[in-house]
Amino acid sequence: MPRPVTLFTGQWADLPLETMARKTKDFGYDGIELACWGDHFEVDKALSDDGYCKRKRELLDNVGLQCHAISAHLVGQAVCDIIDERHKLILPPYVWGDGKPDGVNKRAIEELKNTARAAKKFGVEVVNGFTGSSIWHLLYSFPPVSAKMIDDGFKLFAERFNPILDVFAECGVKFALEVHPTEIAFDIYTAERALEALDHRPEFGFNFDPSHLHWQGVDSVEFIRAFPDRIYHMHVKDAIVTLNGRSGILASHINFGDHRRGWDFRSPGRGTVNFEEIIRELNRVGYQGPLSVEWEDSGMEREFGAKEAAAFVRQKDFAPSGRAFDAAFEKA
Repeated sequence: MPRPVTLFTGQWADLPLETMARKTKDFGYDGIELACWGDHFEVDKALSDDGYCKRKRELLDNVGLQCHAISAHLVGQAVCDIIDERHKLILPPYVWGDGKPDGVNKRAIEELKNTARAAKKFGVEVVNGFTGSSIWHLLYSFPPVSAKMIDDGFKLFAERFNPILDVFAECGVKFALEVHPTEIAFDIYTAERALEALDHRPEFGFNFDPSHLHWQGVDSVEFIRAFPDRIYHMHVKDAIVTLNGRSGILASHINFGDHRRGWDFRSPGRGTVNFEEIIRELNRVGYQGPLSVEWEDSGMEREFGAKEAAAFVRQKDFAPSGRAFDAAFEKA
């Protein structure tokens, strides 16, 4: 049975869910991955209004869409981050509160716990998201960074996420970190350290997104091989490296969509991520979850891109073989 092809609504939260659901179906998707912002999936309302989740399901059912995951990237970012004014732009007012950093961290932790409760109520088993990181700013190691400073960052991550994951365990829901710059895990080695910090508890795994690995020079297939039992969800997103002798991989403080950047995101199939090999490796490890398009391409009209991406994913996906190709050569 083919994997469901879904569309993540994080980049479409300016549209009401009713509008977005119809568009998603018209674009050719089987399902939708709901962002926990805009009106797409509101955690506070899911828990306070007994009919909220039922109405959301009915809305999706009426247009023929599945939903296998919700996503809490924005509030997750505030769990381990060192809070500053940027976070006000991405957090619900009741999580931001007075903006004092300790309070924001604590309210974000509670909101992520509530997201697990809301996911259970809604009937999904995966919450995708971010963790934030208290040590991302130490990446370059100058002024010199001691091993203890990095160790303390992973220790803080464990202190804050273990209580969250206790609630996920109670609810029978998994948290899937999108391995990504600015998170506690952004490549294979840091993903290994994150799992070690949590003593490999099963509630924590990964939302595999090859685009964030690709521009860093990390082999996406090797990531799957490193964590075959921890791929809880997948984002289909493409990227391209555009180094021209003037730009660097750190992107020069130049925003997405500017031709001077050293790399950028592309609509699936328009970049240089090798989705052929990714599908083969997902088949090998037995991943049967959604292939969820996270559409980001500053140079393309988004509705054109989303429709093209649905067709691209269907063309790339295939089932593994149950037999050797030359079995027919053998005599009965």
